[in-house]
Amino acid sequence: MSANSRPVGTRFPDGFLWGASTAAFLMDGAPLADGAGPSVQHTFARTPGNGGSALERGVDQYRRFRDDVDLAREIGLQAFRFSIAWPRVLPEGTGTVNAPGLDHYDALVDALLDSGITPFPYLYHWDLPAALQDRGGWANRDCANWFADYTACLYARLGDRVPRWSTICEPHSIVHFGHVVGEDGPGIRDLRTALRAGHHLLLGHGLAVQAFRASGARGEIGISTVMTDIRPASDAQPDRDAARRADTYFNRLYLDPILLGAYPADLPERLRRDWPPVDEGDLAVIASPIDFLGVVYYLPLTVGDPAFERPAGDVAPEGFEQLGISGLAAIERQETVLAEMLNVRVVDTAGPVTELGWEIAPDGLANVLRTLRDRYGELPLYVAENGAAFPDTVGADGTVEDADRVSYIHDHLRAAHEAIRSGVDLRGWSVWSLLDDPDNRFGLIHVDRETQRRTVKASGRWYREVIETNGLPMPHTSGG
Repeated sequence: MSANSRPVGTRFPDGFLWGASTAAFLMDGAPLADGAGPSVQHTFARTPGNGGSALERGVDQYRRFRDDVDLAREIGLQAFRFSIAWPRVLPEGTGTVNAPGLDHYDALVDALLDSGITPFPYLYHWDLPAALQDRGGWANRDCANWFADYTACLYARLGDRVPRWSTICEPHSIVHFGHVVGEDGPGIRDLRTALRAGHHLLLGHGLAVQAFRASGARGEIGISTVMTDIRPASDAQPDRDAARRADTYFNRLYLDPILLGAYPADLPERLRRDWPPVDEGDLAVIASPIDFLGVVYYLPLTVGDPAFERPAGDVAPEGFEQLGISGLAAIERQETVLAEMLNVRVVDTAGPVTELGWEIAPDGLANVLRTLRDRYGELPLYVAENGAAFPDTVGADGTVEDADRVSYIHDHLRAAHEAIRSGVDLRGWSVWSLLDDPDNRFGLIHVDRETQRRTVKASGRWYREVIETNGLPMPHTSGG
């Protein structure tokens, strides 16, 4: 039975935009090619003990982008989220533009448009030029202006063809993992520095929005933020209060200033003691009107008040043994940081998890989409990232049968559809990711880490069917 004749169980609104995502620092490889400068991710990876050469290697998307665009067309993508590497365009972060770097993105945009795929770039996805980190990075207030100047270069070159831009991918992750936990570039572990970086990130976002409006570029602009479905360990008031503190830190700390023009009034006390200076007019810039919000969702987080003891027999989720020592160490460090900073206890759950130990909870996506609507009003939303890593292998027949990923995406799409039925203005969906990255297999396309050979997985073929029908196919009765 062909995709077009297969019964469809759930249809999405007309015009729903179907896509997939990648990130330059993870997938491009060749980080210093053609005059590019190093990023904080590059220098972090080269620091002993931080994981070595994966970012150097990537999956060679920088050189293979035309082939990857052909594969995206084969899958039927309508949109492609990619990130523009700041140090490819401005190797020193400021100053003279690196012509080959800008030419690369010009060619990528044209290749996408020639294939009927809408380019949907991130202006910043975690790869600050190392030269700017040497000048204080995002903790330096000047970085907000440096970012706006960089974005103006891109609007001038690509603004006639890119219909939709995202300024920054996941401010929370940049701050928390890069500046609090220190498990990502630039590898800082200092809350005061982190909160300054966070404020300047948001200021840079606002200035980039203003630069877009002033540039005359067509289209729309927004930002993508990771949303965590925060759940109290019980209905007891201390656990509910712990969940409120966690929600403020994970979600509202970045969204309230952008969408309400104010930081949350109920910031946890530990954050208040390290709060950065906020100049007059900063919040008005940060709240410069945006056209849409991108939502990144992967998992929920259950927290409680630390005064409550962990129940006897409480165990880590099934699959945590797959993480290895470094993965477990990162989880343990995050839990320690959250306990000290927010006075919360992270509660292990017993549900199914992905290869990374991330709890699989599709209802959490519906929860965060409805929360965004109820908290901030009727802003158009796009799911900018959602996906799962599983230990995929190429079979003897050359195929990759990743039924777990198909099930994961299917269930999250169904949850998103439920949110749409309840009135959420969700306009598109982007799978993370189009390609496997050097460390984890999230992709709709399998990448052999030795040869870089690409193989469209069963999930990629299934996703094509979703796109063609604009809905979720009915299950195969045969189970095949």
